[in-house]
Amino acid sequence: MSEYLHSEQRDAIRVLTIDRPDSKNALHGPLRNALCEAIADADRDDTVRAVVLTAVDPVFSAGVDYKQLDAVASSPESNPAAAVRAARKPVICAVNGACVSGALEIALSCSFIIASERARFADTHALLGVVPTWGLSALLPRAVGIRMARQISVTGAFVAADAALRFGLVNHVVPHEDLLPFTLELAERIPATSAVGEILELYGRGAELSPSDALAAEAAHSTGRTYDLEAFTAAGSATAARQRGHA
Repeated sequence: MSEYLHSEQRDAIRVLTIDRPDSKNALHGPLRNALCEAIADADRDDTVRAVVLTAVDPVFSAGVDYKQLDAVASSPESNPAAAVRAARKPVICAVNGACVSGALEIALSCSFIIASERARFADTHALLGVVPTWGLSALLPRAVGIRMARQISVTGAFVAADAALRFGLVNHVVPHEDLLPFTLELAERIPATSAVGEILELYGRGAELSPSDALAAEAAHSTGRTYDLEAFTAAGSATAARQRGHA
């Protein structure tokens, strides 16, 4: 894979771990390219049901490595946030520490975010005199609301994990040592059905539409579709049993 990005298969879950701790896991060119390739590879692999993206302690990532700006570009080949958004399989971000600017854009592009109690989030673009290019201005307001997004972006202040949960930036906050086990358990609950990718696609399309247009898009997506009643009934029984086990 890469000396900066490790890949591990846990049953049907692909775990990608950023490993560049001497540079606070900053996203230099080789790491960005490796992330793009790894996400695309997992998305193509029929043995993979979901992807978990995390990093070695103590930080998730300080964002783009501004000491190595030669390879910064917004093309899909070098934009890991775009690569995550292009995936049809769920990508879950397990944030173990500070998650800054470009790294926050990657996290926001994931299907959902699980945070360690040690996680904290910041957008430092304004402090550096640059503007986001990986989607933050579109994604952050959808996660936390426009007023909070403005505050986060123009002040550059860190948002602690508990506040991120209140704002809707993350789905869960867990003890640090439970971060990967909790995230893997959540990922394992994702079924191996084509509906998962279709649902994620509908959510992605719906985010760009008015509620009425999103409803119409969902209706159009299902028009003319037929279902195997026997298979549907069997899946319903299996789902009910599974949910009783998690009750």
